[in-house]
Amino acid sequence: MNDLRPIRAKSGTNQEGASAHNRRVMIDALRLNGQLSRADLARATALTKQTVSNIIEELERDGLVQSLAVVRSGRGQPSTPYRLVAEGAFAIGLQIDRHVTRTIAVDLVGTVLARREANLPAGGPVTGVKTILDLIEKTRSDLASIAPQSEDRLVGLGAAMPGPFGIDADADDPWMMAAWQNFPLLETLAAGTGLDVGLQNDSAAAATAERLVGAAHGVDHAICIYLGYGLGAGLILNGELYRGANGNAGEIGMILSLPRDAAEHERTPLEYRASIASLCKLLALDPADPDLYAHIDAAVESEDIRLPGWLDAAVYELRAAVQALETIFDPQTVILCGGLPPGLARLVTDAMQPLLPSLADRRDRSLPRLQVGFTDPWAVAIGAAAEPISRTFDPRFSAILKTRAADHS
Repeated sequence: MNDLRPIRAKSGTNQEGASAHNRRVMIDALRLNGQLSRADLARATALTKQTVSNIIEELERDGLVQSLAVVRSGRGQPSTPYRLVAEGAFAIGLQIDRHVTRTIAVDLVGTVLARREANLPAGGPVTGVKTILDLIEKTRSDLASIAPQSEDRLVGLGAAMPGPFGIDADADDPWMMAAWQNFPLLETLAAGTGLDVGLQNDSAAAATAERLVGAAHGVDHAICIYLGYGLGAGLILNGELYRGANGNAGEIGMILSLPRDAAEHERTPLEYRASIASLCKLLALDPADPDLYAHIDAAVESEDIRLPGWLDAAVYELRAAVQALETIFDPQTVILCGGLPPGLARLVTDAMQPLLPSLADRRDRSLPRLQVGFTDPWAVAIGAAAEPISRTFDPRFSAILKTRAADHS
């Protein structure tokens, strides 16, 4: 454990009053690297060995970290590696989409332990929220049967739904969920579950899943393009998810784009051409069909003659979107993820090659400019469940900056 291999970790701070931040830094380092000794942790986080020892002892007492068998290597001093205790914390994730709702339970390291889904009834949130609360209760019961200590270690409920949030929209607009967004959802969920509740848009949730257990794991700068019913992007900047002033950062599907051979006045949102909804319309598929993925996969495998037209329009838009995102945010990689079948994801990414030239064309790249991430109907629910874990345990430099400002005021 005392070799000099690179260890992925954020820096801690040895200043007084920063113990909460340092705990998060240590947990994050163990999540990224699997297991580390105290010497490894001190070297990676720039914390003193005494600070590391104190925090390790606290985390062990709290049931979040456990020691492993002593490692002896060469002539060096034997070392004790530590790892996270998966059962140290649990969270529930909730996805609310236009036709379906999903709930999922995960542990501290992101392992999925229970999942359920149900169709949302007609009538909007007035009738749908009962279905959701029932689903959450059943998922908690499933989790408790697997991990009896989970109720005492639930850190919260993460909810995710399509954005954008806080804008005026026609209640009948199929691209929006105006009724749900105008409903006191967080208050209702908190009252009905007794849990702390957070809300993010579906593309941010997909990015959270990628960051916890997917292609963005250990990557500090990544753009996760979420191709689902609509289109969005989760922005991971400096290792943190950027949400924007109103939680609407990354709503790239709302960009007014000009289709090929269209007149200037025919600009329409980009997601009208690059989304599962637009593909369903072309293939005459029902987005609420529980076998939707199978139908799309069948269309891909059979080389449905209607598919190339959609692919051409979607790829035309997505290539431009990737080039713009690379230019604006300078990410290490762009990840295509979300609610689309793996076969379709590969078809889209292959068709996007070659990507448009951008400042991301660097000879020293260690990651591809574009790669496929989570392509799973449960990706958003997994990200929603990961959000309370992240909110509770991930290091946030904004928090330490506030602490420092308070110390000097």
